[in-house]
Amino acid sequence: MIQRIQTIYLVAAFIVMGNLPFVFPLETSSTGVKTFASDHLLDISLFTLSALLSLITIFLFKNRKLQFVLCRLNIILNLILLGLFVYHSLSLSGEVATSEKGIGMFLPIFSIVFLVLANKAIKKDEDLVKSVDRLR
Repeated sequence: MIQRIQTIYLVAAFIVMGNLPFVFPLETSSTGVKTFASDHLLDISLFTLSALLSLITIFLFKNRKLQFVLCRLNIILNLILLGLFVYHSLSLSGEVATSEKGIGMFLPIFSIVFLVLANKAIKKDEDLVKSVDRLR
C-alpha cells in the first residue's frame, strides 16, 4: 500500500538526495566560491543513485522484503557518500585559507535518518503480516 508512513519517509529521502544537493553547497572557499555536488562527477552520481534507489523502493510496496533490503542498501550507499565527504574535508591539499563546510555535507545524514525510519516502518508492517498469517 502506497499510503503507508514509510512512503513519506522514502519521499523525504528522495527529496533530500535528489533536489537539495543543487540548492545547498558542499563547501565555500575563503574567496566565496561555492562548491556544489554537481561540480564533482562521483558526488552527483552517488546522490542520484541514492535518490533513484529511494524512488524505486517506494513502488515495491508489495514486496516488503525486497523493499527492506533496498532500504538497507541505500543506507550503505549514503554511508559511503558520507565517508567520501569526510575524506574530502580531511585531505585538503595545500589550502592556506580554510574553507567553510556547507549544509550539503550533512545531507546524507538526514537521508540516513529518513531511511532508518522507513526501515522500521517496513519491519513493523512485515511483523504485522506475519502475526496475521499465524492466526489463519
